[in-house]
Amino acid sequence: MTLPIISADQRLAENRGIKGVIFGKSGIGKTSLLWTLPASTALFFDLEAGDLAIEGWTGDSIRPRTWEECRDFAVFIGGPNPALRDDQVYSQAHYNAVCARFGDAAAIDRYETVFIDSITVAGRLCFQWCKGQPEAFSDKTGKPDMRGAYGLHGREMIAWLTHLQHTRTKNVWFVGILDEKLDDFNRKVFQPQIDGSKTGLELPGIVDEVLTMAEVKDEAGNASRAFICQTINPWSYPAKDRSGRLALVEEPHLGRLMAKIRGPVTPASDRLEFGLPDVSAANTQSPQN
Repeated sequence: MTLPIISADQRLAENRGIKGVIFGKSGIGKTSLLWTLPASTALFFDLEAGDLAIEGWTGDSIRPRTWEECRDFAVFIGGPNPALRDDQVYSQAHYNAVCARFGDAAAIDRYETVFIDSITVAGRLCFQWCKGQPEAFSDKTGKPDMRGAYGLHGREMIAWLTHLQHTRTKNVWFVGILDEKLDDFNRKVFQPQIDGSKTGLELPGIVDEVLTMAEVKDEAGNASRAFICQTINPWSYPAKDRSGRLALVEEPHLGRLMAKIRGPVTPASDRLEFGLPDVSAANTQSPQN
């Protein structure tokens, strides 16, 4: 057996799917992004039953109603994880059992993009399931222990997201509601609407792209929807672009956005800046205690 080194040519020739999450306030048009995807190669993972926005869209959909179904569809789409034991979720045994119910997994080969609407509802289904598990009850008293339930919820959600992230040949997009709140210093902050804190904190590190679909205004004051794509942005929206190809603001068209991400890459020396910024002396002074 030779050392399994993947050469640069092999890595660059791989068909790699894009994994991302799109946050935005309710009603901004997140579900309507399905209209910007080819219906023949997109699979709608409908958790919200909010498909009125895409009435007339001719693509296929699946409608999980429980957390167990969400996990089953994840292993059916992403395949088994060889690192797991047979008694664990997403293992080879789990995959075989799901294929015995759903049929040959080749049936989903024609789908290039899985659009999951929404991670907010997935979190609710997961938490409802977690509250009925042994970890959610005290060993001493037998009473419900919400700390145990939230701990299990965080582990379950991260495992689900990570498994879908490793579906290398497909694009997987999650959408979720973005809440606007005020912190202890009365500053505006944005937080994903997901039960528990672990998922919202770790999700940006799992996916490739974090986009906020928001309302922006031009110089004339005219408002329009747009994707905010870069971490450093004047609105403090959650955003991240692992590809390095997206501008600060992009048009809200998911199909063209993915085409841009797959486009020619700018050399790292031209798009990355490693030097120190020109900061004024006033801003470099140590804060006063």
